[in-house]
Amino acid sequence: MIDKSLDDYCRYFPVTEGYLYLNHAGVSPISLLVKEAVEKFLTHSNQSGIVGIERLFGRGEEIRESIARFVGAEKEEIAYVRSTSHGLSLVSEGIDWREGENVVIASCEFPSNVYPWMNLKRRGVETRFVDPVEGRIDLDDLAAAIDEKTRLMSLSWVEYGNGFRNDLEAIGRLCRERGIWFCVDGIQGVGAIPLDLSRLPVDVLAADGHKWLLGPEGIGLLYVSQRVLDRIHPVIVGWHSVIHPLDFEDLDFTLRRDAAKFEEGSPSFMGIMALGAAVDLLAEVGIDRVWKRIAGFIEHAVTGLERRGYEIVSLREEPHRSGILTFRSRDHSPEKLFRILTEGKIVVAVRGGGIRISPHFYNTIEEIDRFLDQLP
Repeated sequence: MIDKSLDDYCRYFPVTEGYLYLNHAGVSPISLLVKEAVEKFLTHSNQSGIVGIERLFGRGEEIRESIARFVGAEKEEIAYVRSTSHGLSLVSEGIDWREGENVVIASCEFPSNVYPWMNLKRRGVETRFVDPVEGRIDLDDLAAAIDEKTRLMSLSWVEYGNGFRNDLEAIGRLCRERGIWFCVDGIQGVGAIPLDLSRLPVDVLAADGHKWLLGPEGIGLLYVSQRVLDRIHPVIVGWHSVIHPLDFEDLDFTLRRDAAKFEEGSPSFMGIMALGAAVDLLAEVGIDRVWKRIAGFIEHAVTGLERRGYEIVSLREEPHRSGILTFRSRDHSPEKLFRILTEGKIVVAVRGGGIRISPHFYNTIEEIDRFLDQLP
């Protein structure tokens, strides 16, 4: 059942006037609320410069608290980062690796969750790849890749190609049992699926804001649990990394004790204000309602696709379904389908050997039907 009461939220997204937007797993359009937050910051900066900057710092901390509440974390466990790659790189470089240790990841990961670990080869750290089987990443295969030299496992919450959602509880429990860290690329889940990190055995999670969070590119969040926070050293430091960041003349290189130690310099206030507005909107709607609506769109699309003879690539059962649906045709290439949809001003992506759609809560059931009707 689709919650029709949420249809009115499409008015916050003018992109709907020109496009049928089904690529939130790629880059999302921002809402009017995010646009207004950015304009408000620019107006202040244009008219006042640095005057009142203490209010910006205060608002930045309020937004940090909102983000923490949204993902079920403590405020002290949240840092602002430029991207998922940035957050994961801070973690990969900040651990005191020993030569001969290894990291376990899946071979189907997006490069953001591959290259930071491969970059450790120069330090004698091996990256081990686990292959999916029929689109699934099997828990037993992950367990088999772990040995006494494994230090960390890093996986996407949701795999970008086919939308397979990894079971964070089960994998995290495996990691705890084996005494290794569990790191998560959360960008394809945060903002679409309910998340409570306080209840999950996850040590680190990074997510940029420009996908399901409906924010702009260039700003995201890094969660580092209290369990491992003091065991990751910031590899980039600056005036903002220390406990007295505004005391410029009395030098004291005592690092902050919270995740903000990873924020080395001047904050991206414009990005932070935008991300805050995006999170506030999702919190207003309610992440449970957001996920229920997205899941309803996915099921409606599956029914229509199967009726038209298309093959569904994505897994649909709990706990592995997500907001991503990938499908393919026996008669038409993904590239041809992409051209047909693009000509109809329907925004999708070619991923996972097929066409990937990723609707969000502000879409409507009429839009899903229009997408289906456009297909040959």
